[in-house]
Amino acid sequence: MTNADIETSLTEFFEQDHRDCDARWVDVEELLDTADIEVARSAWQKYRKAMQRHLAMEEEVLFPAFDAKSEMAAGSPVAALKLEHQQMRGFLEQIGVAIEAGNAEEAMDIGDNLLILIQHHNDREEGMLYPMAENLLSGDWEDLAVILEEY
Repeated sequence: MTNADIETSLTEFFEQDHRDCDARWVDVEELLDTADIEVARSAWQKYRKAMQRHLAMEEEVLFPAFDAKSEMAAGSPVAALKLEHQQMRGFLEQIGVAIEAGNAEEAMDIGDNLLILIQHHNDREEGMLYPMAENLLSGDWEDLAVILEEY
């Protein structure tokens, strides 16, 4: 993220990161489909790193900032989203094991389950959390954007 990215809204920033992660998965899937597991491993590492980065940005920056401002406590949507992040990490681990074992078909099957979870998860974030967070954190976005630059 550069200073120009601060001009991007919170919603736009995180939605774009969703799209970037999705595009990296398409690369992995296409390479797994060719059964060139060696080339797929490199694309997989880029995808895994992008997903880990995204989850960390939300869990370490966005979610705490949202919860601090929302005063929702137990009713915050963040708790359910964090649980889904844990499920995603489980799928990521399973895909990594399948790829390391050279099993492209298993990796794609697990990836299908991951994508279903991600689609539902992203719908909730993009339809509810990000707009709410953008409202609550509008005055803090510039500072948050600078922190996110470190990721």
